[in-house]
Amino acid sequence: MKIFYIKYPSKKTVWLLAIAALLALILLIFALMKTVSVFNTNEPIYRGDTKEKKIAFACNVAWGDEYIPKMLDIFEKNDVHITFFFEGKWAEKNPDVVKEIYRKGHEIGSHGYSHIKYTSLSKEDCEKDIKKSEEVLEKITGEKPTLFAPPYGDFNEQVVKIAEELGYKVILWSLDTIDWSNPSPQTIVERVMNKCHNGAIVLMHPTKNTVEALPEIIKQLKEKGFKITKVSEVIVDKK
Repeated sequence: MKIFYIKYPSKKTVWLLAIAALLALILLIFALMKTVSVFNTNEPIYRGDTKEKKIAFACNVAWGDEYIPKMLDIFEKNDVHITFFFEGKWAEKNPDVVKEIYRKGHEIGSHGYSHIKYTSLSKEDCEKDIKKSEEVLEKITGEKPTLFAPPYGDFNEQVVKIAEELGYKVILWSLDTIDWSNPSPQTIVERVMNKCHNGAIVLMHPTKNTVEALPEIIKQLKEKGFKITKVSEVIVDKK
């Protein structure tokens, strides 16, 4: 008669197997979280690729045109091309200005048709306002804009989702000049230089003090080795 002995694993082996199973579970959870984040695109873009020493200027235009010619002269002199986000209603009244900016090689983005908080709009009105701005800008430049900067930086998941469904990337910023509050040119320079970083999207407007600050900002950024460019050239496509 043969007797068979069942050899049970040692406590050490059991612990090792338990630890291995726990690690596998943790890795699975992280993998699932990563998958969810890849497909959850209903978020705006605040900054670009941090691996490259590039900075994008984003100029929102919804009022005034008196400082734009000087701004364009500064950019041309320094071989800089940026992104202008136009309110459709403003662009409709100033098509020649928009056309000239586009002709000079700058990127044209949408700032919506009306300078209104999109979170206060219904889904239908939100979609209608973005499309109306698109029609105006495309008529002027012959090209459909693909970047959308919501007025006031105001958004929610619905706003981003609608914009993305219409073929836009929603753009915010990682560095704000706050030039609308009429700070001195030197303050604007310091706000940019104290926080400049790879992939930064710098928000500005065509104001008197911004125009006065631009030459020094461009000079200092170039001295630091940054390339100043359009938003589309720094952002990473998240889709």
